[in-house]
Amino acid sequence: MSLRIDLREHAARQCAAMTRLDASVELDPALSELVKVRASQINGCAFCIDMHWKDARAAGESEARLYSLSAWRESPLYDDRERAALALAVASRLEPGT
Repeated sequence: MSLRIDLREHAARQCAAMTRLDASVELDPALSELVKVRASQINGCAFCIDMHWKDARAAGESEARLYSLSAWRESPLYDDRERAALALAVASRLEPGT
């Protein structure tokens, strides 16, 4: 695994803003972690996938739903509310060159 940058040290204001934004979004803990796992998959961050996977399990998320997360559109394991949250996470991703 590559070295990690301590964002709190090198980007303290931005990290604090991200923390405030995260706290302002009102989702139940399991759904919040589900979205974070998906965002980490999209970003390709193994460290964050591992961290949020463990947090999702601690929040009561099932292994089956976590394993199916990369195919959430096709999986029957997610309800409309969860699909909307996951769709927003995907839509929020900025593609290179856009």
